[in-house]
Amino acid sequence: MKQQPRVLIVEDEPSIAELISVNLRHNGLAPIWAGDGVAAQREIDAMLPDVVLLDWMLPGQSGLALARKWRADARTKAIPILMLTARGDEPDKVAGLDAGADDYITKPFSTQELLARIRAVLRRRAPEQAAETVTIGDLSLDAATHRVTWHGRPLKVGPTEFKLLCYLMQHPERVHSRSQLLDKVWGDHVFIEERTVDVHVKRLRESLGPAARLVETVRGAGYRLTAQATASL
Repeated sequence: MKQQPRVLIVEDEPSIAELISVNLRHNGLAPIWAGDGVAAQREIDAMLPDVVLLDWMLPGQSGLALARKWRADARTKAIPILMLTARGDEPDKVAGLDAGADDYITKPFSTQELLARIRAVLRRRAPEQAAETVTIGDLSLDAATHRVTWHGRPLKVGPTEFKLLCYLMQHPERVHSRSQLLDKVWGDHVFIEERTVDVHVKRLRESLGPAARLVETVRGAGYRLTAQATASL
């Protein structure tokens, strides 16, 4: 029997957490509730969840601080994080993504929207190209082992950035618009804005370090991965 995906809900409002939990259970997911960062860390130390629903405003450590902390830890770096926030302004959304969230959802939200976003981050966690190695110049990606290397040295790349890099490396030298990348990498992107692509490209470049120059911005068109890159970013 297939194990239900575990969803850690980090939310200090019990009524909201209970409502989310009931809906997740009804849709084949296994919710775990933590009311603050300390309780959330305790749950994560005991067993890694498949997804974290992380409220922005929490007592003690904020959701942003927790996201940064978990992204900096090798054990929790790859856990998909979906930020729950009452803040709908663009700078706040970008701040959440920059802190390490894979996506965000603004309260109030519908059950169907929440479920769609959870399923989307779960799909992104497991690239479709499960047993393929791609090499562009000195950059190599192994989808089966989820490893990226540059000149043979391993690079730490987050789950969404990994799938983005995988797609770009499988289609080198082509220019991909933001909407094309949303369609091919995010898939179920009905709720995701094109600005999200820019944030993840920025994070991908940071992860790639000296190999970042391979990911080029084509002004007014989108992005491409090229082995011919000579100019530094």
